[in-house]
Amino acid sequence: MKLNREEVLSVLGKIFEPDLKKDIVSLNLIENLELSDDKVQLTVLVSNPALHARKRMQEAVVFNLKRVFGESIIVECIVKGMSTENKEKRRKILPDVKSIIAIASGKGGVGKSTVTANIAGGLLKKGYSVGIVDADIYGPSMPTMFDVVGERPTMIEVDGTQMILPVESYGLKILSIGFFTDQDNAVVWRGPMASKALTQMFTDAHWGELDFLLIDLPPGTGDIHLSLVQTVPLDGVVIVSTPQEVALADARRGVNMFKMEGLKIPVLGIVENMAWFTPAELPENKYYIFGRDGAKNLAEGLNVPFLGAIPLVQSVCEAGDAGRPAVFQENTPTSKAFEELVDKFVLELAVLKQAKKQ
Repeated sequence: MKLNREEVLSVLGKIFEPDLKKDIVSLNLIENLELSDDKVQLTVLVSNPALHARKRMQEAVVFNLKRVFGESIIVECIVKGMSTENKEKRRKILPDVKSIIAIASGKGGVGKSTVTANIAGGLLKKGYSVGIVDADIYGPSMPTMFDVVGERPTMIEVDGTQMILPVESYGLKILSIGFFTDQDNAVVWRGPMASKALTQMFTDAHWGELDFLLIDLPPGTGDIHLSLVQTVPLDGVVIVSTPQEVALADARRGVNMFKMEGLKIPVLGIVENMAWFTPAELPENKYYIFGRDGAKNLAEGLNVPFLGAIPLVQSVCEAGDAGRPAVFQENTPTSKAFEELVDKFVLELAVLKQAKKQ
């Protein structure tokens, strides 16, 4: 059987890229298409590099070609995630948001959500408009940290379409998985279901104009991370770690994940949380109970910026539980540490964006 290029492309033109909502031919997502008498070889680019998304595209290509040209033909289809540059050109999500930054950690329990909340609060204090997507599906904490537990987002009509309106607190816009689930029940979702729910907080929500949108990612490095970072046009990522060796090993894996081919998300820097313990009765003392300068040394070793060190003090936990992040306090060691962190965060982002223009 002699395969015809136009006929093959006609079949492939009926396969849609699920995130971009158009067929893979008109989007120019097909590379290296080679035909022989009974064989089709091609590479297809997809927006989502997660394994389940690549597998679904591969199955769709094989099924449609065999359906039209017969089971006897051989189809060799490689599916890859598209590059960040390619994604930025195609993506139309969140056009009115100037900077989208993910906050990630290699492991849980390092204070990633606390750092996210305080970076957001610090940016607000500087006069920026800020939003947070609480994408930590297994432990959403932003409703507690901003005192909006029990709140539910409302709907708003935008250009004839019903969209989710984020909850507001202190002038900050928030969407959290915690708004859509019972606080006392465990969230048991498979990867594709979780990815779809998270994607809707970007595609089906009306965020309006924002200077910053921060994304509090789940801990670890998995399918959900890959789906999310390819759906959303990220400008960079911040990695949070404690000085402990086990946390640093996971932080290193996190940095390497974002540097993967097909992702290549710039790492704005590493934050060292719980850097030292200072008891309230001895405010000048520092006890390095988890080790000293571990995350700082990791940043130097990986050649990424070190954004700052945050002490382990009781007031940080109390402020989060009370629904008012510690950065909102005035002239405390903790608020000053977070303010310095935010200054470095803004500076590194400006440097990164300037470098991309050159």
